[in-house]
Amino acid sequence: MHDDRDSTSPSISRRVMLGSAAATAAVLAAPPVRADVLVGPPPHEKGPLVWMDMDQVELDAAYDQAAYAPMIAQIQKRFATSSETVRATIGAPKRFAYGPSPAEGMDVYPAKTPNAPVFVFVHGGAWLRGEAKDYAFPAELFFNSGVTFIALDFTGIGAVNGDLTAMAEQVRRGIAWAYKNAASYGGDASRFYVGGHSSGGHLAGVALVTDWQKDFELPADFVKGGLLMSGMYDMKPARLSKRSSYVRFTDEMEQSMSALRQLDKLRAPLIVTYGGFETPEFQRQSRDFVAAVKAAGKPAELVAAPNYNHFEMCESLGNPYGPNGRAALKLMKLG
Repeated sequence: MHDDRDSTSPSISRRVMLGSAAATAAVLAAPPVRADVLVGPPPHEKGPLVWMDMDQVELDAAYDQAAYAPMIAQIQKRFATSSETVRATIGAPKRFAYGPSPAEGMDVYPAKTPNAPVFVFVHGGAWLRGEAKDYAFPAELFFNSGVTFIALDFTGIGAVNGDLTAMAEQVRRGIAWAYKNAASYGGDASRFYVGGHSSGGHLAGVALVTDWQKDFELPADFVKGGLLMSGMYDMKPARLSKRSSYVRFTDEMEQSMSALRQLDKLRAPLIVTYGGFETPEFQRQSRDFVAAVKAAGKPAELVAAPNYNHFEMCESLGNPYGPNGRAALKLMKLG
C-alpha cells in the first residue's frame, strides 16, 4: 500500500528546515549600518580653538561618549542583563555599607575559597549615574579565577551639588573599608587591587594618588595594583567641555581631582587601557597619563585595544580573552 506520510515527509521536512534556517538567519543577521549614523562631532563651521586643536563643538563631543559610541544604549542594557545572568550563575552578592547614606554601599561577590585576592571596581556613568547592581557582569571572571570582586556604589554628582571631591571621598572611604574589613568577606588584604572605568577610571585614579597613611591611617602601599580603564586623569579639558554644566569646577577641584598632577603619591603599579574607537580625548588622556607616570619613574603599562569603543572596553572586563579581562588577570599575576 502507498503510504502518503512516507512520500510527503521528506519534502515537508525540507521545507521546515529551509524555513527554520531562513528564520534563524533573519534573527542572527546584523542590522544594516545606517549611512546617517554620525560618529564624532556634528558637522559645523570650525570655531575658535578651546583645547589643543579642538573648538567647543569638537571638545564637547570628545567628552560625550554617545558621540563616538552610537550603540551606547544597547550595550548598557547588556550590562544589566549580563549582570542578572552572572548573579543567577554565581549567586547574589553580599551587601555591605561603608557609610551612612544609602548610596554608600558595595556588592561583594566572594571567591569560592577564603583568603582570596580582592578587586574593587569603580563604575562609570559620566559622574551622573550608575549602580553597582548593573556592574556584576565582570564578577564571574574573578570568581572563576579565585578572586573576590567588589562593585562599589557611590552617589552621583547631582546629589552633591556638582562637587567631584565629595564623590572621590566616598570612593576612597569605600576602598578603605573594603581593605580594613577584608577578613569579614573572606578577602586577603595583602592582595588588594583597585580598578575603574570611564568616570570610574577617573575616580579610581584619584583614589590611587591618596595619601592613605595620612588620611586614613592605612599602609601607604596597601593597594598592590591599579587597572585604569578608559579614564580621565587631567581635569582641565573636562572643565572646558560641556561637563562643566553639571560639575562645579574650581581651580582647587581641577588640581586635586587630576591624578596626573599628584603622581608623587602614587604607590601602586598601573595598567592603563583604552579602545581604538574611544573619543580622541579619552585616548590621549590615557597615553599622556602613562607617559607622565613613566617619566616620574613609576611602573605603568599602556594597553591600546584596536576596534573597541568605550563601552565595549568596559564589557571586556568580564572576558578573560578581552583587553581588560586579560589586563586584570595580569595585574593580579593570575594570567
